[in-house]
Amino acid sequence: MVLVALVLSLFVAALGALGVVSPRRLFGIVRGFQSPAGLYAAAVLRVTLGVALYFAAPTSRAPGAVRVLGVVILVAGLITPLFGLERFTRMLDWWSRRGPAFMRIWAGLALTIGLLLAYAVLP
Repeated sequence: MVLVALVLSLFVAALGALGVVSPRRLFGIVRGFQSPAGLYAAAVLRVTLGVALYFAAPTSRAPGAVRVLGVVILVAGLITPLFGLERFTRMLDWWSRRGPAFMRIWAGLALTIGLLLAYAVLP
């Protein structure tokens, strides 16, 4: 599970880095999830990351924090399909109207969280 948590954490960091460099490209990737299948794919990725973090927590550098983040991400993944496609579309429209600086800030946060999680789960 540590390897899965590490790979998915680096994936989050890579998406964050892409968003910092090119918010439009990241937005294009996110728009790819704008379908029922895409919403379920996002849910599966979140659930997988949450479960991986939860089970990787005992051997991590910050077991309590990694376990809590794992549970939070797992719950977010479980409720993602309930969020609904219409609400997801409205959120994307709102996000896109804020401009590239706003997107870069959120992408920077994703980059930071992804790198911190990767560091925490490294053996």
